[in-house]
Amino acid sequence: MDIKIESSWKAALNEEFSLPYFNNLIQFIKQEQQLGKKIYPPGKQIFNAFEHTPLAQVKVVILGQDPYHGPGQANGLCFSVNKGIAIPPSLKNIFKELQQDLSLVQTPNHGDLSNWADQGVFLLNATLTVEAHLAGSHQKRGWEFFTDAVIQKISDHQTHCVFILWGNYAKSKQVLIDQQKHLVLTAVHPSPLSAYQGFFGSKPFSKTNHWLELNGISPINWQLNDQ
Repeated sequence: MDIKIESSWKAALNEEFSLPYFNNLIQFIKQEQQLGKKIYPPGKQIFNAFEHTPLAQVKVVILGQDPYHGPGQANGLCFSVNKGIAIPPSLKNIFKELQQDLSLVQTPNHGDLSNWADQGVFLLNATLTVEAHLAGSHQKRGWEFFTDAVIQKISDHQTHCVFILWGNYAKSKQVLIDQQKHLVLTAVHPSPLSAYQGFFGSKPFSKTNHWLELNGISPINWQLNDQ
């Protein structure tokens, strides 16, 4: 089975692609498509996060759970939507915290986070596909085994990364990360249901850049409007 994914990731994850769970996962997705079900993101964007951020370039990991399940939303980068798509509520709250944390004059005017990804912010969803309008529909089908392996690879391969884990599900992945050499930042999820319970004021963006600079790594330019 030929998986089309960025070459450094393909080399690092080659073993995963040959395991039975991954073959079963791909067969499940193909069967769902054959049944006429709409799957997001589009096939070419399923591994979009890997295309934008090769393994050796990963400085920061932001972990989401599920792709957006509305038309035109999911683009393979967690929390991100393409320009021209309405900014979802959780991303609005991320931008609100971004503005307050870094004292930005403007909040971003679009939800495309690919500029972050191109700077080394790996925007990973734990589940890489979803059926249209059915949140969580592809959970527990095998993606979690794969993305756990991805997190482990980053932890093993890189040094001085920042792992940003929002919400209880993301926090559960701390066990995969070597915290002797990486920084883990946790907070409640930026969803409107929980953002006021500790997400606002958590300052993940300034803390990330402080850690990177402390370790001789160039910081992230989090501003998006001029990109």
